[in-house]
Amino acid sequence: MKVVVNAGPLMALGKLGVVSLLRDLYESILLPESVYQETVIEGLAQGHPDAHLIYLEIRRGHMQVVPVGEAEIPDDIKMLPLDRGERDTIYLAMRENVDLVLLDDLRARETARAYGLKVRGTLGILVQAYRQNLLSLDEVRLLIETIMIRSDIWIAESLCRQVLERLLVEAQQNPSE
Repeated sequence: MKVVVNAGPLMALGKLGVVSLLRDLYESILLPESVYQETVIEGLAQGHPDAHLIYLEIRRGHMQVVPVGEAEIPDDIKMLPLDRGERDTIYLAMRENVDLVLLDDLRARETARAYGLKVRGTLGILVQAYRQNLLSLDEVRLLIETIMIRSDIWIAESLCRQVLERLLVEAQQNPSE
């Protein structure tokens, strides 16, 4: 599966120490150069540990940084009320005809869907990792609860609770899995 990832999921997974899940879940992981700039270059300059983890994944060849020139982006995408990384992520996902775009920001997710893209966020990545037996139920629960108490991961607590509740119901209905 080929995906394009934006800064939100990269940073959240990095802060949780599980950014390597991306390589376990997806065959090809692309990120726009603007997202690399935000997550790695600026992250390292500000001393964020998650920037090191993201950089190592790129350096090891598990993720590919892709240039996206401002001039090549269509005007309708340039005019979107999103940040540069989100616009580049949506455009790159369309240009590369990927299977999935990884975004956390609600407005960016809605916009990507409006362009016909399939979207998944940090919580969806964790659920997918659980369903593919990369994480246990206890591990996913701990990660989601960690998201809820961290002030530097911007995912609504109500959404975290909703996803966790659904996952627990699913686990009860399928105890052998």
